[in-house]
Amino acid sequence: MTLSLAMLALGTGAAHAQEAKIAAVNSDRILRESAPAKAAQTKLEAEFAKRDKDLQDMAQRLKTMSDSIDKNGPSMSATDRAQKQRDLSQLDSDFQRKQREFREDLNQRRNEELAAVLDRANKVIKQIAEQQHYDLIVQEAVYVSPRIDITDQVLKALAANSTGSNSN
Repeated sequence: MTLSLAMLALGTGAAHAQEAKIAAVNSDRILRESAPAKAAQTKLEAEFAKRDKDLQDMAQRLKTMSDSIDKNGPSMSATDRAQKQRDLSQLDSDFQRKQREFREDLNQRRNEELAAVLDRANKVIKQIAEQQHYDLIVQEAVYVSPRIDITDQVLKALAANSTGSNSN
């Protein structure tokens, strides 16, 4: 019995002698506030601006056609009204398809850009961990004491790295 108590005491003493240095990073803030995340957002907006404008124009044409049919429908011949309804239905189908493709493409590109931002952030976090001798840095936690939160430090390092290089 005394031997186990002695081993337990030794184990506890060893654990206290070598305390782990721990930090935490808020990934959501990195994806919202970091220079690479903001650059990625600007890049996506520029990349998808024309398609977004085309969709807005198409939506306006749909509204105009629909309003015209509502307003002039009673005075049109049955054949003309049926043709306008078919044209409206075809335009609406095209609009729905293009809108769905736009969303899918935008989501795919956003995921690619965010993955690149997280990759850069993880490299910076690893550098900070090595330079400052951290044993553990967590990115997701239920609660993080401000005392161990190094998100601001990571954001500053990402800003410094993004001004020096503009890699993907």
